[in-house]
Amino acid sequence: MFKKILIANRGEIACRVIQTARKLGIKTVAVYSDADAGARHVKLADEAFRLGPPAPRDSYLQTELILAIAKRTGAQAIHPGYGFLSENEHFAEACAQAGVVFIGPPPAAIAAMGSKSAAKTLMEGAGVPLVPGYHGNEQDAAFLQQQADRMGYPALIKASAGGGGKGMKIVERSEDFAGQLASAKREATASFGDDEVLIEKYLTKPRHIEIQVFADTLGEAVYLFERDCSVQRRHQKVLEEAPAPGLSAQLRAQIGEAAVRAAKAVGYVGAGTVEFIFDTLSDDFYFMEMNTRLQVEHPVTEMITGTDLVEWQLRVASGEALPKRQDELRIHGHAFEARVYAEDPARDFLPQIGRLTHLKQPAESVHVRVDTGVSSGDEISPWYDPMIAKLIVWDESRERALDRLSAALEEYEVVGLPTNLDFLGRLAGHRAFRAAELDTGFIKHHHNELIPAAAPITAETLALAALAELALLEAQVGIARDRSNDADSPWWHTDGWRLNQDNRHALHFRCGEDEHAVIAHYQDDAYLLEIGGDRLVAHGTLDGHRLDATLDGYRLAVSVVRQADTLTLVHDGRNTVLHPFNPLLAGLEAAEAGGGLTAPMPGTVVAVHVRTGDTVEKGQPLMILEAMKMEHTILAPQAGQVAEVFFQKGEQVKEGAALLEIAAAAA
Repeated sequence: MFKKILIANRGEIACRVIQTARKLGIKTVAVYSDADAGARHVKLADEAFRLGPPAPRDSYLQTELILAIAKRTGAQAIHPGYGFLSENEHFAEACAQAGVVFIGPPPAAIAAMGSKSAAKTLMEGAGVPLVPGYHGNEQDAAFLQQQADRMGYPALIKASAGGGGKGMKIVERSEDFAGQLASAKREATASFGDDEVLIEKYLTKPRHIEIQVFADTLGEAVYLFERDCSVQRRHQKVLEEAPAPGLSAQLRAQIGEAAVRAAKAVGYVGAGTVEFIFDTLSDDFYFMEMNTRLQVEHPVTEMITGTDLVEWQLRVASGEALPKRQDELRIHGHAFEARVYAEDPARDFLPQIGRLTHLKQPAESVHVRVDTGVSSGDEISPWYDPMIAKLIVWDESRERALDRLSAALEEYEVVGLPTNLDFLGRLAGHRAFRAAELDTGFIKHHHNELIPAAAPITAETLALAALAELALLEAQVGIARDRSNDADSPWWHTDGWRLNQDNRHALHFRCGEDEHAVIAHYQDDAYLLEIGGDRLVAHGTLDGHRLDATLDGYRLAVSVVRQADTLTLVHDGRNTVLHPFNPLLAGLEAAEAGGGLTAPMPGTVVAVHVRTGDTVEKGQPLMILEAMKMEHTILAPQAGQVAEVFFQKGEQVKEGAALLEIAAAAA
């Protein structure tokens, strides 16, 4: 077994590898970019070394520098995690030449599966079922469109070197093919440096089922059953479970055995995942791709099989045999993994950046596990994937595991930037999801229920906000009193006494476009709150971020986070953001300029479709931004004329930057 390894990655996967290495008595070396200098994985490792600036090409993709650090520290092996260099055959080869063990498959296996087109040819020879489509090297746009027209629509364009939904586009009509092909190729180039694509028939109601395979250097290979990854947004997984519900033992064995054939066909070694598209209308399954690395969702497999797959990786890479044979592997219980992201579901899951000003995770136990690479106060930057954590739950049955998931999501608290926690809670409790009515269009089918319009703010929420503001005010008065030379002055009392006035306090809040007022009347140890036509007696005490409140006899606790002019209440996994304000100062606020279009997040302009003076229609594409390796199209909010274009192709933009100015069309 190795004595020291280097982890060529960051975030939660680096922390995950460190955890297992520590269990086995293996020393760890972390590497980091400038953006990650204070990151959790850096603090957990035994040693850590700087790579360079935040951009991956200048840090986590620096092969020679990483190998130099391995040599300097005496690391015998490198664990690549997932992403970055994990599926780079040139890096694996460089490790071998440097005398460092690459904890992953041989370079030839990575290369064989790195091209989706070549992989499908191999799979056909191994007797693994394939989706109808074109997987050749001819990349002429007209030829590719002919192949799609021949198969019929909808068709799927996929980056040949891709994964994670990058460079993947669904085409509904022949006339849309050229534009979608160009977009797919741009994304593929940005993500993988290779714009080659393949064309496949798009199945209208498929499930995404993948098999965890493992092979050793002695020629043995096993499958550790399947995961269902059908619930996706932007073609990227958001919630996974194991085992896949509804599969018979016979079908499970058929898919597993096909996955093992796929692994053996390329001389595979280590952990890998063979992904299949499963047709719910026929129970047929087709090979999609093989990920030659550990998957993000590997914890659900660990939970149902009682294994540590990172430990398996380390043992196999050091030359040991597989820890278990196929007939020794069993499924026990059911597990879910929910990916907690900094993103805004209401804005098409747009990634978000910002600081985690408040982070409280569910308590871990035999039933609940949290894999994360961040701590409270850390920043989600624009440089890397915006995943905050993976929440994994397990129980004896799918129903009980779902209950565990719902409860754990209600315990999760994140303040500082939008997240998908509320969305995940709705998903876990959705009738169709609980009934396992799954396909890859699940979120689209149930969009209005999973991402409903914002509900009106309730009197109860406003009462809690008022109690929080009053408690914070009392705390500030207490601090001032403690610092005063006359701490017994009646002017420092917090009992609500006023000279020649009613003992009341008016509080004003904005929530979205709406404004609300709460009148608080002091009543000994409580308040009488007037909220619109409602009146209720309320009392609250604030201890840190926890507000213990009583509203007309109903007791509850919420978390309260105050930042500048923002007050966030967290209750049952949901955040309510309010903005306290002084109405006397409201008239001094600057009016928001109309007609401007701003960047929803930092990114790079990859296409500009209009020029100054052009006439545009509402909804017309104006500009395309690339951020976090995904494209975002800026659409005209109204008909009018382009007054000015502020950025051109290739330029960087900051969040909130004005991109274009549109003059409204004359009435």
